[in-house]
Amino acid sequence: STLDLGEQRERWETFQKRQKLSSEGAAKLLLDTFEYQGLVKHTGGCHCGAVRFEVWASADLHIFDCNCSICKKKQNRHFIVPASRFKLLKGAESITTYTFNTHKAQHTFCKKCGVQSFYTPRSNPGGFGIAPHCLDEGTVRSVVTEEFNGSDWEKAMKEHKTIKNMSKE
Repeated sequence: STLDLGEQRERWETFQKRQKLSSEGAAKLLLDTFEYQGLVKHTGGCHCGAVRFEVWASADLHIFDCNCSICKKKQNRHFIVPASRFKLLKGAESITTYTFNTHKAQHTFCKKCGVQSFYTPRSNPGGFGIAPHCLDEGTVRSVVTEEFNGSDWEKAMKEHKTIKNMSKE
């Protein structure tokens, strides 16, 4: 069905031509702008390029530096977003997953180059932990890093005021 744009039809068509977008592309751009107000679209991926993603988050990132057994070994610094603000663009077949202990955290990484550019954290199983160092340049304005005592995970989760809600809309 065709959408009746009334007096806005000419403006809409001019916008599409200027931006070199299809109707669907123009609608996505406008919806993203409205839906993710105040956020920027970051893109990123693994080292070899097999895995690519986009994520809507603040330009000012709040990074967690966790000292649990795996984060310490991998130097896994990350920020957390709801699953609805993350989209895997390519590479599902190139991803493998490692779990341990409670098996709640899903440590995903590229099978080809071994880089973990994102994962599902135990603290927020409804979201993603994104590695800021795997983002493409140009969209991050600032970074604040907070230490998280993941080596005493249960106590740290009880004491932290906001981490458990970071994957909520």
